[in-house]
Amino acid sequence: MILTNRTRIARLGLAGLATTGAAAAALTLVPANAQAAELTQAHTATVASASGDSSTAKQTGKANNLDGWIKQSLQIMKAKGIPGSYEGLKRNIMRESGGNPAAQNNWDVNAQQGTPSKGLLQVIDPTFKAYHVAGTAQNVTDPVANITAAANYAAHRYGSIDNVNSAY
Repeated sequence: MILTNRTRIARLGLAGLATTGAAAAALTLVPANAQAAELTQAHTATVASASGDSSTAKQTGKANNLDGWIKQSLQIMKAKGIPGSYEGLKRNIMRESGGNPAAQNNWDVNAQQGTPSKGLLQVIDPTFKAYHVAGTAQNVTDPVANITAAANYAAHRYGSIDNVNSAY
């Protein structure tokens, strides 16, 4: 039987799921290209509608990928006096969601109680509502809103997102 590269990757992926467990693998899944494009378009529309200018997101070139979302969050955090660094945010994002803004934890204690963790920094809805930062979207899975609310929570609880080195 001749295996193509795509077949080999798929089989390696299944083997990885079998050996690491679906829970560990699910957290690092990246959305398909179409899903990623949808998330980017939805976020760009959110940024544009919040500013009242549909060309704002295109002019600034922000928030169309993980680097842009982190940088935009850092600007908001700085303006609001919320401490944190690019490195601290990225380290926590990669551990919590693998950089997937649509990640959702459906198996931990929060999920069992009906409030699954969502987004880049795996925030539950009550925490998002309590630590939401004005000027960001009201959607917990919006990348910039999720990062900024999580950083605000971490600042109140741990002094900074930079001080968080495990699930919080």
